[in-house]
Amino acid sequence: MGASPLHLDLTLRPRTRFDAIDVVQTVDEQFGNVLDGHRRVLYCSHHTTAGFFDAHTAKRFRHQRNRMEPFVDSFRSLFPQHAGYRHDAMELRSELTEDQRKVEPPNADAHLAFIGAGLKNCVTYDHHPNHPVYFMELDGEHQGRFRSRTATLLAYDKEVSVITETFTVPVSHHAIASVNIADPRLGLFEHIESLIARHGFPYGRVDIALAGGEQASAVTVNEFETLLMRHDLEEVLRDPLRFVMRQGRRALADPRMVPAKSRGYAKYDLVQIINLMMDALGLSESAVERLVARLMGYPAQRLLRFKRSISFPVGPGDNGGPRIIRGRYQSPILIQWRPAPGQQRELTLRLTRFRGADAIA
Repeated sequence: MGASPLHLDLTLRPRTRFDAIDVVQTVDEQFGNVLDGHRRVLYCSHHTTAGFFDAHTAKRFRHQRNRMEPFVDSFRSLFPQHAGYRHDAMELRSELTEDQRKVEPPNADAHLAFIGAGLKNCVTYDHHPNHPVYFMELDGEHQGRFRSRTATLLAYDKEVSVITETFTVPVSHHAIASVNIADPRLGLFEHIESLIARHGFPYGRVDIALAGGEQASAVTVNEFETLLMRHDLEEVLRDPLRFVMRQGRRALADPRMVPAKSRGYAKYDLVQIINLMMDALGLSESAVERLVARLMGYPAQRLLRFKRSISFPVGPGDNGGPRIIRGRYQSPILIQWRPAPGQQRELTLRLTRFRGADAIA
């Protein structure tokens, strides 16, 4: 047997709408140096507008807040607050009650900055006591009140790969599309939960990655709200110039201020017309659509820091059995900006079991 991984659920309180909170320091202040007895730590945000940089990116930033914040700020500038996003038009949010519309934060900018900056809901770091791990908060204040955030930590020493499988996801024939891969009709999460139950381990991680051959696509964890995913995000992929120009009239007055790779997006309005035409006439994928997607998809891939893999922690559920840990609004989302051959994409699923220092195989 041996010692179990250390499981901590933290409450984090941002001080501003955009904040960086050192989770390691928070743990030390609340629990002492309990992390120091473990080699690795999994950090999980339960939110769609607050998360972490992966370990490789954090290392490039030298684990320094003053390097991370300007980087995230560049994406907050790309997606300014109150810029007319469909997600923020509460009168269009049919899933909300009248009372919910009054308190729902208009935060499409924070969702898009989270996705664009490559923040993740779940990351794993080698533990070094002198290295901070920052919880990057993009929407920590609403109507004058600071929000309460939740993060789960699993500190452990050994990880063992349990099983690796592939899973096929059907996707749209359109170049630009997104899929909620937690949709029960796909059966992905039900399949993962059955694997977890079959292999019977209390703590671990599930990784969901694009298969090696998949191109012009990415995965993220965010809120799969129709206006956000099917309008705002797709508009970003088609025309990020629109959002850059919202920063001020100087960009309109002087087009030279706008990078050439962003100017190229202005032509992407053609995609919507082509998609509508194809749907109306029942046409198959056209050479024109492929060409437009190739020309315009390349800048999207460069401009935004899309990821090829996402993760979720596995821990004890309310009934004592293992479960996937994720926040109420967190959905794994597959994004594409070019059509997939055969209208399907392959995912690689990997389950990993965590063990304590003196656990035996």
